[in-house]
Amino acid sequence: MINKSEIEQKVAEFLLQIKAIKLQPTKPFTWASGLKSPIYCDNRITLSYPSIRTYIRQNLAALIQEEYGSVGVVCGVATAGIPQGVLVAQELGLPFAYVRSAAKEHGTGSLIEGEIHEGQRVVVVEDLISTGKSSLHAVEALRAAGCDVAGMVAIFSYGLTEATENFKNAKCKFSTLSNYNALIEYASEHTYISKEDVELLRKWKTNPNDWSGSISESL
Repeated sequence: MINKSEIEQKVAEFLLQIKAIKLQPTKPFTWASGLKSPIYCDNRITLSYPSIRTYIRQNLAALIQEEYGSVGVVCGVATAGIPQGVLVAQELGLPFAYVRSAAKEHGTGSLIEGEIHEGQRVVVVEDLISTGKSSLHAVEALRAAGCDVAGMVAIFSYGLTEATENFKNAKCKFSTLSNYNALIEYASEHTYISKEDVELLRKWKTNPNDWSGSISESL
């Protein structure tokens, strides 16, 4: 059995160490949606660090085996989930495919790239889960193609209530190596953030929209 708490802290350590995650509660980032956020996450940076990349690959594979058992194919979510999915598929010795964000406008017009078969048990690999909407788009595409989606794994989750509700409504289980709460705990204990910052960061997770509005008014 994998030690989830230990992995959560170790992955949080790695992501902060290589600045794949940045925390700026008093100088928030602006997401594409316009939402203000105290956290920025780009897990693609992990690919540039072989030892961290290996740790993530091995533990995503172990997480899949523990949470979902036997699966027939690993499917990544374009684009950041593709390299992580390939690494995991290689670790497990399984076929790999990926789901585009939108169907190609030329050629075969494919939404799913790679070989999959109706009835196959699939696990989906993401790098990050925020609200879950784009991730679940991939799940819907695979189900529409006749696949049995066992669930999804990712490196990190913001732990937003919206994501939990979206996955629940889609009847799709998901598991992550680390999460927002574990990150804040590690960051606080290792002086990446001040004690005052912790409260701001926790308020954002409770209600990102209200937090964004209040921060915007104060800027």
